[in-house]
Amino acid sequence: MRAADLDLLVGVSTPTVHPGGGRAVVAVTHPSLSADATVGQLWTIPLSGHAAPKLFTRGFRDTAPRFSPDGRLLAFLRAEPKRPPQLFVVDAAGGEPVAVTDRTLGVTEFTWSPDGRTLAFVSREPEQGRYGTVEGIDPNGEPSRRIDTLKYQANGLGYTIDRRAHVFVVAAPDVWSVPSPVPVPLPDGTTDGGAAVAEPRQLTDGPWDDGSISFSPDGKRIAFVSARHASRDVDLRSNVFSVAVEGGDARDLTGPHGSYSVVDAQFANNGVLFFTAQDVGESGRDFVGRNTALFAIDVDGDAPRRLSDPETVDFTESVITAYRDDAVLVHDRSRGALVLTEVNAAGESRRLTDDQTVVGGAGVAGDTIVVTFADARTTGDVALVDGEGLHRLTDLSAPLRAKGVLAPTELTVTGRDGYPIHGWVVAPDGEGPHPVLLNIHGGPFAAYTGALFDEAQVYAAAGYAVVMSNPRGSAGYGQQHGRVIRQRMGTVDLDDVLDFLEGAIEQVPGLDGERVGIMGGSYGGYLTAWTIAHDHRFAAAIVERGFLDPEAFVGTSDIGSFFGDEYTGTDPELMRSQSPQAVVDQVRTPTLVLHSSADLRCPLGQAERYYTALKRRGVETELVIFPGEDHELSRSGRPRHRRERFDIILDWCADHLPSRSNRR
Repeated sequence: MRAADLDLLVGVSTPTVHPGGGRAVVAVTHPSLSADATVGQLWTIPLSGHAAPKLFTRGFRDTAPRFSPDGRLLAFLRAEPKRPPQLFVVDAAGGEPVAVTDRTLGVTEFTWSPDGRTLAFVSREPEQGRYGTVEGIDPNGEPSRRIDTLKYQANGLGYTIDRRAHVFVVAAPDVWSVPSPVPVPLPDGTTDGGAAVAEPRQLTDGPWDDGSISFSPDGKRIAFVSARHASRDVDLRSNVFSVAVEGGDARDLTGPHGSYSVVDAQFANNGVLFFTAQDVGESGRDFVGRNTALFAIDVDGDAPRRLSDPETVDFTESVITAYRDDAVLVHDRSRGALVLTEVNAAGESRRLTDDQTVVGGAGVAGDTIVVTFADARTTGDVALVDGEGLHRLTDLSAPLRAKGVLAPTELTVTGRDGYPIHGWVVAPDGEGPHPVLLNIHGGPFAAYTGALFDEAQVYAAAGYAVVMSNPRGSAGYGQQHGRVIRQRMGTVDLDDVLDFLEGAIEQVPGLDGERVGIMGGSYGGYLTAWTIAHDHRFAAAIVERGFLDPEAFVGTSDIGSFFGDEYTGTDPELMRSQSPQAVVDQVRTPTLVLHSSADLRCPLGQAERYYTALKRRGVETELVIFPGEDHELSRSGRPRHRRERFDIILDWCADHLPSRSNRR
């Protein structure tokens, strides 16, 4: 794979399975270099026979399909160029979609009522006078913001305090009625005739965000997740609430019973409410390396029951799917895989997929389970789950494989203290010797997987052996593995990435241990910067969107009010003992610093201070700033910027760590 092949990277949404069986619908998206945007449409996937998948919609970006409970309608989100996504509904047999919403800031999620007559959705409600609510007032002409909270912005969004996310309901449209005439503009700015979307009814409000919505089986209440307690500005707690569809005050279902940071909530078919949450302790902030457990509330007012062991099982990346009467499907993050797992209200669990596959969303109709997944051959495909595992229904990455995809080699290396370190190597074809790129993932409570990874493929195609490990601090290996670096960053995690690098060079043929580069983003940028201050073997380094200066992080990052406090502590000397900025004078490695101008997670100032310190000390360095991008540039940024980023990285490697196929 080359950088120019970005168009061939597919993403596949959570499937929706027709209640009558026989077919599923998914959204298939991909970055488009020509449109300089992510585009996508809905596809119908037959579940039996030999029929091929078929295009179902032709929008610019259609996502999040969901059949109505009776199977007559299909709802989805549609975004036009440079406009937010809106809710649409179409006859499940096909036809012209009908707009359900026309929200200024769009719709982020939705769900059907059990009777299929109503749709609930989440949308941000803009403060009047902002975000285009008054014609002629652009962002620079809006009133000043008077801020009295610590949490007031979010990466990829911007300010949140003046556009809170709330729950709305709206009647499902009649897609079979005769449409109204085309609207005609009138001199006073109104229109004469034309179909207008129904006015939704707002169910929640207040200075907080609501989301993760689910109807109760009787359709009378909606469960949602929110942080409404008095100390929400200084802790990470959130609770599950419910509100009547007819309106009224929301009820807190979990608040009195524990210290939760809730991830998702979903009613089972028998009315049991399942939710996933981290236990964030007495402080409400103890989030480092905390696995997410599954809980159940049998009846309103009951205390939640924990159904899974957070020491060994992690449901952080789960969107809960109702399955059977008293069970749900969740995803266990385990050793670089996401394992589809069935859990019932008694806490009995059953793993439905193997320990190699990264399972995405799951759709259910009766006993039929359809999932999206990624593995070493695909970035996204659709499969049926049966007693033997996955039965593949699509091969969406075939065009990418035709360009050349390299299989990863899985390794476990014993570290200097006897600790096992797990990871992968993606090496170029040929005998070598190949120069090596040590890649470090972000998080740090995240993980590399064995699935097809565009970054590793691009670098390997350019002649580099890519080494990727999940050192201590990563997710998927138990809580202790993730928590051990709390206020000890740059200790055993540094040892682990270096020990895995040496083990990979020793065990995988063709790796050149004398020519090695290092790179990483976010926490990976942190550990890259920390490593090159302590180990000078590297010919080149790339520090991207890094957490580089814990002291300056506070008050500038959207998570600055708690992240550094928990990971590096609050004592000034303790913080400095883990700070790449504090040891930047020890760096000698040529270092490329990459950052995005709108990154609110690791703000641009982190990169600017680090780059300036390198420059003033005479280290060969360059700072690259991508305009308009945020912390997610490499994953979901504008496609042309993503391609340019690859080109810049390979140019830096060509100058400082040339390969046979990547040199000046």
